[in-house]
Amino acid sequence: MRVPWKLIGVAGLAGVAATGVIAARRRRAHSDYDPAELRTRLHERLATAAKE
Repeated sequence: MRVPWKLIGVAGLAGVAATGVIAARRRRAHSDYDPAELRTRLHERLATAAKE
C-alpha cells in the first residue's frame, strides 16, 4: 500500500493554517483593550493571586 504523501502534506498545511487563524483571532481580541484597562486587570489578577 502506498502512502498518500500529497494528502498528508495537504492535511498538515491545513492544520498549520487553522492554527494561524486561531492565533490571529486571539491576538485581535487582546488588541481591542485599552492599555490602561489591561494594566488594571493584570494588577487585579496579581492581587488575587497574591492572596491565595
